[in-house]
Amino acid sequence: MAKEKNLTHEDVRDIVASYMNEDHVKLIESAYHFSDRAHNGQKRQSGEPYIIHPIQVAGILANLHMDPETICAGYLHDIVEDTGVVLADVEELFGPTVAMIVDGDTKLSKIKYKSNKEQMAENHRKLLLAMSKDIRVMIVKLADRLHNMRTLQHLRPDKQRRIANETLEIYAPIADRLGISTIKWELEDLSLRYLNPQQYYRIVHLMNSKRDERIEYINHAIENIKDAIDDLDLGNETEIYGRPKHIYSIYRKMVTQHKQFSQIYDLLAIRVVVESIKDCYAVLGAIHTNWTPMPGRFKDYIAMPKVNGYQSLHTTVVGPEGRPLEVQIRTHEMHEIAEFGVAAHWAYKEGNKNGVRENASDDKLNLFKEILEIQSESNDADDFMQGVQGDIFADRVYAFTPKGDVLELPKGAGPLDMAYTIHTEVGNKTTGAKVNGKIVPLDYEIKNGDIVDILTSNSSAGPSRDWLSLVSTRRARNKIKQFFRQADREENINSGVEMIEHKLRDDGFNAKLIMTPEKAAQVAVKLHYSSSEDMFAAVGFGDLQPVGVANRMSQDARQQMEDDRQRKAEKELLEEHKTLSDENAKNGQQGQHHEKKKISSQGGVIIEGVDNLLVRLSHCCSPVPGDDIVGYITKGRGVSVHRVDCPNIKAAEEHGERIVKVDWENPDGDKTNYNADLEVQGYNRNGLLNDVLKSINNSTKYLNSVNGKVDHDKVVTISASIGIRNREHLQRIMESLKNIQDVYVVKRTIH
Repeated sequence: MAKEKNLTHEDVRDIVASYMNEDHVKLIESAYHFSDRAHNGQKRQSGEPYIIHPIQVAGILANLHMDPETICAGYLHDIVEDTGVVLADVEELFGPTVAMIVDGDTKLSKIKYKSNKEQMAENHRKLLLAMSKDIRVMIVKLADRLHNMRTLQHLRPDKQRRIANETLEIYAPIADRLGISTIKWELEDLSLRYLNPQQYYRIVHLMNSKRDERIEYINHAIENIKDAIDDLDLGNETEIYGRPKHIYSIYRKMVTQHKQFSQIYDLLAIRVVVESIKDCYAVLGAIHTNWTPMPGRFKDYIAMPKVNGYQSLHTTVVGPEGRPLEVQIRTHEMHEIAEFGVAAHWAYKEGNKNGVRENASDDKLNLFKEILEIQSESNDADDFMQGVQGDIFADRVYAFTPKGDVLELPKGAGPLDMAYTIHTEVGNKTTGAKVNGKIVPLDYEIKNGDIVDILTSNSSAGPSRDWLSLVSTRRARNKIKQFFRQADREENINSGVEMIEHKLRDDGFNAKLIMTPEKAAQVAVKLHYSSSEDMFAAVGFGDLQPVGVANRMSQDARQQMEDDRQRKAEKELLEEHKTLSDENAKNGQQGQHHEKKKISSQGGVIIEGVDNLLVRLSHCCSPVPGDDIVGYITKGRGVSVHRVDCPNIKAAEEHGERIVKVDWENPDGDKTNYNADLEVQGYNRNGLLNDVLKSINNSTKYLNSVNGKVDHDKVVTISASIGIRNREHLQRIMESLKNIQDVYVVKRTIH
C-alpha cells in the first residue's frame, strides 16, 4: 500500500476555508495553535512530532466537511489526556460544544483495551454509549482510529493484529452503520493488511496485474452508457465514472462465495450520478434496454433505503464483450449521503445553527435509540455487545407491513422478531403470521421484500417458552424472558431462595444463620439488583448462578473459618517442632551442636536435619532437578518441596512454617521423569498448536496434558504439562518453543 501523504495545517485550513466563513476559519486556526503549543516536545511511536496526529484527524474531518466545533475537537481530542490542559480551559477558549466532544473522546481514550473478554465488552459498551449521546464524539473517534490505522506499522506485530481485529469488529461496522463509507472501506482494507497480509498483498498484486485492461474495458462501457442516455436530456451535472472495488470486499466475496480471484468479474463498477430521482429511473431504463439485466442482481435502495440513509439503484447487466457489469445510479445528494453518511447531516452549512443541515431527520439516527434500548435490556457488558453485534451490526433484511411500512431486521430474523420490533404487546399476543398472503410457521426466515402480516389475539395466553428457540434478535429474546420473569416471579423467588440455601448447606453452613434479610439486601446491592427479591427471582429464572450469591452470602463466615484453621495449624506446627526438639534431647544431643542427618527421598531430594519424614514435590511450582529448592514441614504430610521463587514458600514463612534445607541428590536428574508445567502464548494462526506439539514431541515422549484458549485479541494461550529429566532439559524445550513463528512468550507456570 502506498504511504498516505500527511496533510499540513495549511492544507486543512485551505479545505475549511473553501466552505466556511472567516470567523470559523479563525476559530479552527486558534485550535491548531493551542494544540501545537500543548503538544510541543511530544513524539509519536514513529518518532514524528505528536502534532502531526491531530492535524491528520482534523484533515479527515475537514474532508467530511464537518462543522467548526467538530474540527476544533479533532485538533484538541488528545489534549486533556496527554498534556497539562484541563477541560475547563477548552470550554473557556472554544465553548461548551467543543469541550463536550473532547471530553467524550478523552473518556474513550482512557479505556484500556485488555485481552480479557469481559473487559473488552465493557470497553466497547462505554464507547457505543458515548456515541449515543452525541454523534460527533464517534465521528472524531473514527477519524482518530483511521489515522492510527494508517500509521500502524510503527507498532509491534501483536499490537497491530489486536488493533486491526478490534477495528474490523467494532469501528468499521460503526462507520458502516453511520453510512460513512469513505472511512468504512479504508478501515476494512487496512485491517485486512495486518490480519491477513498474505491475502491482502496477493489481491493487490492480482488487481494491478491487469489494471490497464480493466480500465480500458470500463472506459469503453462508459462511452456506451453515454450513448444510451444521450437522448434523456439529463443536464450538464451528470457524472459517469468507474469505481474500483475495495480490497476487503473482494476478499470477503472470495471467502463467502468460495471463489478464486479469477472468478470475480465485477472488480470495477460504473457509477452514474444525476440530478433527480426521476433521472435515476430513466437511466436505469436506458441501461436495461441496451443490456440484458442479470436475474436477482437488481436492488432498489431508493424506494427502500438502508437504515443508515443509503440510497441508490444497483443493477448488474451483461455488458460489452458479454462480461458482467455492475452499475450504480444515484442523485448528487444521495451520493453525498453514501460517502459521508450521518456525517453529512452535521456537515457545515452557512447560516444554520451549529452548521447542521435542516434536513437532518431523527429517523436517520435511530441507531442511538437501538443502542440505549439494548443497554437497558442487557444483564452485563458481554450481553450488551452480543446484542449490538447481533441486532445492529448484523447483515440486514427489509420487510413490509401490510400497511406498506418498511422494517429493518437482522438477517435470519423471523415473524416473532418482527412482532417484538413493532411493539412488545404485539409480540406477546402473536398467534401466527402470514408472509405474502400465505400462512407460515413461526420459524420462517424473513427475506428481503416480504410482506409480513403478524396475526394477534387479545385472548392469547402470551408467549410460549419454545419461542426462545425461534427468535434470533436479542430484543425479542429479552422481551420473552421478561414476560416469564413477571409471570413466574413468586415461583422464581422461592426457587432462588431454595437453590441458595441448598448451596450453603452443601458448603457446611447453617443457611438460616447466614442468609439473613440484612445480608441478602447487601449482596443484592453488590450484584446491582434493586432488591433481594429481584436477586432471588434472577437465580430462580436462571439469569444468576446460585453459587455466586451463596459465596457472597458466606464470605464473612468463610473468612472466620479460615482464620480459625490458620490459628489451629500454627498451634500444631509449634507442638510438632517442640516434639522433635524433645526427641533430639533424649538422643543425647541436648546442649550440643548435633550432627546434621541427610536422608534421601524417593523423589531424589535430600533433607537435612530431620529424619523419617515423607517427602513430596509440590504440584504448584513442579520443581525439577537443577532448580533451587526449599522445603517446609506440613502436619501429617511430611516435607513439601518447592522452588525458592514459589509464592507458597513466602506465604509459609509469613505464617511461621518450619522451613528446612533440601538439595537434589542428583542435580542432573536420573531416569525419573519430573513434571513441568509450561505456558505458550502466540498469535492464533492455523497450525500453531500443531507446531507447538511437534516441538514438544521432538524433545520428550511424555506429554501429560495440553489445552488452549483464545482471547478477543486472537492471542492463544496453550498450557502443557510435560515429563522431563532436569532443568537443562526443560530449558532446551523452552528455547525450541520460542523459535516457533508467531510465539511471543514461553514460561513455566505456578498454580
